Amino acid sequence: MRNWKPYLLIAPYLLHLALFVAFPVVFSIALTFHRWNIIAPMEFTGLDNYAHLFQDRLFWKAILNTLQFLLIHIPLQVVAALTLAYLLNQSIRAKGFFRAAFFLPVVISGVVVTIIWQQLFGLDTGLLNRLLASLGFGRVEWLSNPSIAIVSIAIMATWKNVGLYVILFLVGLQTVPRTYYEAAEVEGANNWQQFRYITLPAINPTIFMVVILSTIGGFSLFIEPYIMTDGGPLNSTLSAMLYIYKQAFGYYHMGYSATLGLFFAMLIMAVVALQKRFIEQEE
Repeated sequence: MRNWKPYLLIAPYLLHLALFVAFPVVFSIALTFHRWNIIAPMEFTGLDNYAHLFQDRLFWKAILNTLQFLLIHIPLQVVAALTLAYLLNQSIRAKGFFRAAFFLPVVISGVVVTIIWQQLFGLDTGLLNRLLASLGFGRVEWLSNPSIAIVSIAIMATWKNVGLYVILFLVGLQTVPRTYYEAAEVEGANNWQQFRYITLPAINPTIFMVVILSTIGGFSLFIEPYIMTDGGPLNSTLSAMLYIYKQAFGYYHMGYSATLGLFFAMLIMAVVALQKRFIEQEE
């Protein structure tokens, strides 16, 4: 008789996988072929949702906004995190305090951080504009100017997440053998040459990992524009995730929202796959 105990032990995991992973995925895919507002019964519509997707200019606007956010956020994130990690890797006092201070925003609720920065970006009473006014500069419309609103959100998101990537870069920097720097000093290399020709090549895997994690996190941009601007002004900060949320819980277009979510998930997978291929070629 076949031993049934191993199957009994993995049964809870299989049940969890079926209920909370497999069923939602299958249901979401099936939902893309229907029209459903939660209240009325589902109505089969075939490929209408997919046809609407490619004609939905606002969705493509949200995609472009998300890509614009990534183009600002990822370089800023990498440069800021690497700079802070490099400084913290030196012999300085209170190193542990600074590491904890930089990591603290990561564990704070995103809603709380967003509300704080919303107050900082205030046009008349915000701390940043009050500081600029005290220095003799004009006030900046951080969140009400369509040209810079997405930049403001990228700055806030970088501040929120930079602590995590500082830790990752610190780990990478501490794996570089000290003997490399000693040999470079003997050859007369200055600090910049050591950083350019020793540090950067040695931490390339960490840099690529930070880029991939930042990309995935950037694609999930939601809380910041939802609380700070609600996608405005003029839809300049409408992210893809926020648009999908509005279609589902604002207009109750559940079928169309599922279609957008499926397409967006495939887009993320494609971008990550291209990054992975690029990384493997570099290695």
